[in-house]
Amino acid sequence: MNLGRIREYDVLVLTSLIWFLGKFVRYAFPPLFGPLQTSYGVSNAAVGAAFSGFMAVYALLQFPSGAIADRVGAVRVIAAGAAVAGVGALSLLFDTPFAVLAGAMLVIGAGTGAHKTVAIRLLSRVYPVRTGRALGAHDTFGALGGVAAPAAVTLFVAAPPALAALLSRFPGADWRGLFVVTGVVALALAAAFSLRVPGRLPADADRGPEREGPEPGARGYLALFEDPRITAFVLVTIAFSFAYNGAVAFLPLYLSEAAGLSGATANLLYSALFAVTFVQLVSGDLSDRLGRFPVMVAALALAAAALVGAVAVAGAGDETGAGPVALGVLVVAFGLGSHGFRPVRGAYLIEALPDRLAGGGLGAVRTLLMGAGALAPATVGAVADASGFRPAFGLLAGALALAAVVAAGLWATE
Repeated sequence: MNLGRIREYDVLVLTSLIWFLGKFVRYAFPPLFGPLQTSYGVSNAAVGAAFSGFMAVYALLQFPSGAIADRVGAVRVIAAGAAVAGVGALSLLFDTPFAVLAGAMLVIGAGTGAHKTVAIRLLSRVYPVRTGRALGAHDTFGALGGVAAPAAVTLFVAAPPALAALLSRFPGADWRGLFVVTGVVALALAAAFSLRVPGRLPADADRGPEREGPEPGARGYLALFEDPRITAFVLVTIAFSFAYNGAVAFLPLYLSEAAGLSGATANLLYSALFAVTFVQLVSGDLSDRLGRFPVMVAALALAAAALVGAVAVAGAGDETGAGPVALGVLVVAFGLGSHGFRPVRGAYLIEALPDRLAGGGLGAVRTLLMGAGALAPATVGAVADASGFRPAFGLLAGALALAAVVAAGLWATE
């Protein structure tokens, strides 16, 4: 590949690196729930609520970030988001009360929340002929942040003796050091993006072309939900988002406390959940050939069955001889179903929504599903404190089963 070919994709590479870092810092928190509880003496509900706050700010920033990008440009918004997330991560160097940690998580959530909506717009303008490929690469690369995060947490929290001795010479060399490194890299990427990308953009790519005619109003977007099929599908996406985000937030702690795995093994299986993200490329292609609903129903059913199995295996314990291998298979199955559903969901919504309302309609649905995802960690934490992790994950399995049943109903009446 010649230099010119590489330069053609530098906007995609830099945008994807920022998204990778955003996903990395998000998924670094769940494996740290145990150490955070030990350090601060807080409950599952407390760490779950802090992570819910992170996700809530992330969800709320998507609409404003898009509107601001239309006025000041996508480059400024993406770079500013990376810088804000970097500052929030660097603030975790200091030993502060848990409330300050939760506040820093809100800042990081705001910085990462400014990225996705704006990045989709920017990449679709820069690569109009290869939009699907560019967005697929962007999302897949971002999901790999979830693969790297648990391994990085293990490196900093449970480092081998030789590495631990080396790290001990530096302040904040425990889990805080992970966020210091993340913050420095985020600020460096923000600077590189600001300096490199503007000169690589085609005309109108930053702010987009001038619009003609009035913008759609809130009433037009609300009218979308008068269609019962769209409303039913929104229920599918909300139930899925609640279950997926609840499971992702507490899976390492669930595997260690409810299933009895070591912290290192739990983090390894957590990485496996994200390592199967490449299934998105397969499920999207299959949905083009077989139809959207057959693939979505199969993916949701697989994810629900895997969570049910994880609850059953954790409860059975040694009586069945089940261990890390069985749980690893179930975690991978959950990842295949969950990742496989998401690109097909987006393709269906693009087709189902009217063209003139597609952008805002997608934003409205995305805000609803991310809002449900933001509530999930706090809910799971509260249920786990009251009744244990197995009932909490049983609730998540029920939400996935509901999503699969409603999707099957839509398929049957299509």
